[in-house]
Amino acid sequence: MAVRPRTRLHVDTPLAAGQSAPLSGDQAHYLRGVLRQAPGDRLLAFNEAGGEWLGEISALSKSGGIITLLEQTRPPVAVPDVWLLFAPLKGGRTEYVVEKATELGVARLCPVLTRRGDVPRVNLDRLRANAVEAAEQCERLSVPVVDPLAELSAVLAGWPANPLTRDRTLFVAAETGAAQPLATAVTAATASGRPAAFLVGPEGGLHPGELDQLAKTPFVVPVGLGPRILRADTAAFAVLALWQALAGDWTAAPGQDARPPFR
Repeated sequence: MAVRPRTRLHVDTPLAAGQSAPLSGDQAHYLRGVLRQAPGDRLLAFNEAGGEWLGEISALSKSGGIITLLEQTRPPVAVPDVWLLFAPLKGGRTEYVVEKATELGVARLCPVLTRRGDVPRVNLDRLRANAVEAAEQCERLSVPVVDPLAELSAVLAGWPANPLTRDRTLFVAAETGAAQPLATAVTAATASGRPAAFLVGPEGGLHPGELDQLAKTPFVVPVGLGPRILRADTAAFAVLALWQALAGDWTAAPGQDARPPFR
């Protein structure tokens, strides 16, 4: 049996046998300078539409390169339709949230500005690069969409009119007040067939005005995360993990595309 290459690269071009896929300068530098690869070496190329393909490096230089696609190793699979809205965090933890949420199978990442949030801007290109790198490492076949930073109030106001969100339930990690247990709420939403999004506030918590607005919003469901106080990033991972276990792709038996669970 042929050894499966460990190197995986996300490419934006269509994937088909015999076709060529160009490499960016950054990808070429990674292959040449970091991995010490050269023409003739093999790797895996993937994207959401084409699945994963075995490829061979046919050209490699400082400015770019070319991969020739040989055969498909994994077909495309449906992406679990779960979103994460989160307030950016200090000290590199925003990048950490993007990385781990990608590993947990999130389809879309939406950084939001909240009144008590203390990180007023994000490097969108860097966050998208984090998502690509995490997808390459965790062997998923897609890269989550990373939206530009937006005001939470604006996101909520535009929710009913947006075709991507108007039928989507927004679960809010509740800090105070009445809330359903997370597992109960997710199970009920799964039965209704509505797609899900989760909102996790900043370290200082959501402002009372934001909590009041959320409480009056019909598509919002407050959910409780247990008796302990969680850091914002821990809360994000907790809601995604439980959703995947109850309603996402953790519920499926391993198939031919299954991969070792740890790295």
